[in-house]
Amino acid sequence: MSYPIYQVDAFTDKIFGGNPAAVMPLEAWLPDEMLQALAAENNLSETAFLVPGKDGDHHDFHIRWFTPGTEVPLCGHATLASAWVIYNKLGWQGEQIRQHSMSGPLGVSKTGDDWLLLDFPNLPFEQQETPAIIREALDEAPDTAFFVPNDTNYMVVLESENAVRSAQPDLRKVKQLGNQGLIITARGEEADFVSRYFAPGAGIDEDPVTGSIHSVLVPYWAEKLGKTRLDARQISARGGILRCELKGDRVAIAGQAAFYMEGTVHLR
Repeated sequence: MSYPIYQVDAFTDKIFGGNPAAVMPLEAWLPDEMLQALAAENNLSETAFLVPGKDGDHHDFHIRWFTPGTEVPLCGHATLASAWVIYNKLGWQGEQIRQHSMSGPLGVSKTGDDWLLLDFPNLPFEQQETPAIIREALDEAPDTAFFVPNDTNYMVVLESENAVRSAQPDLRKVKQLGNQGLIITARGEEADFVSRYFAPGAGIDEDPVTGSIHSVLVPYWAEKLGKTRLDARQISARGGILRCELKGDRVAIAGQAAFYMEGTVHLR
């Protein structure tokens, strides 16, 4: 059996920037262990798998995301990369792409300037005392952290963009959290806010650009800054740019995409 595969750099307008994702359109689901093996072989932060919706469904595609080590409930950059493939390689003519996921319905559409706009959930978070393991992993960690039950991330807010940029968390300790990962964020200098994301427990030491964490970052910073439209930067080595808007119980996250390569996977 052979299957098409595409690689797209998300949240950037040029290759070698943003976050690379593999996208594999399928006619029907392969066994979960095969999906996981494919993601491990691709060795990118996420591989997205797509299956067409059936007649009568309220969605056009089913989407699932796998890191090299596990399936995740929500992923922004691989959803954006998948939308680019659907529009540009699968010949999609609709104004919107409706996708069904572990995190419920997700929509993707094009903006007037050809950015791709993700319609994601607004994820709740709980303020709590910073766990000791995070304080050990990150010297700059404050006394208070935020826990995100939906995807079991923790978020900590640092004093400045420079503190986020220069942070060097002990990833061995972050991995001991037994959760998906650690978000660090601060008010930005040129953008409204900046962030970085570490998920060694999911096989990703540092994710270059993470759309899904903006389902938490946007509502947090919207409240802090008193505005609903926000420009965001993820300041990893590759870096990424996101235009965001809080819309009640939904978060709009817009980004660009750069096509890198396509090929064929052969399974025996």
